Amino acid sequence: LFIKWRKITDWVLDTVEKFPKSVRFTISSKIAEMTLTVVELIIEAIYVKDKRHILEKINLYMEKLRVFFRICYERKYISISQFEYICIEIDEAGKMTGGWLKSLKKE
Repeated sequence: LFIKWRKITDWVLDTVEKFPKSVRFTISSKIAEMTLTVVELIIEAIYVKDKRHILEKINLYMEKLRVFFRICYERKYISISQFEYICIEIDEAGKMTGGWLKSLKKE
């Protein structure tokens, strides 16, 4: 999950840098901030004993990012191919997070 999210983070940071200046301090910075928060939460989940709460937070942030990217697509800040790409990547990361959560239930 960490490696997957690092790839997503690189793409997101490169992409939001190209958003119009008018949204640089609103949606652009919010998306970058949420993406970096997920990185922090993944690191926390790797090292703490009680992971469930952190993994649920990661899922919540991923859902928020899906919504924000839909807004970006609708406002034409990203293309359809960029929107499809990030949706697929976030979905894959979400499945990894869900798998991690399921593995905790078995313990």
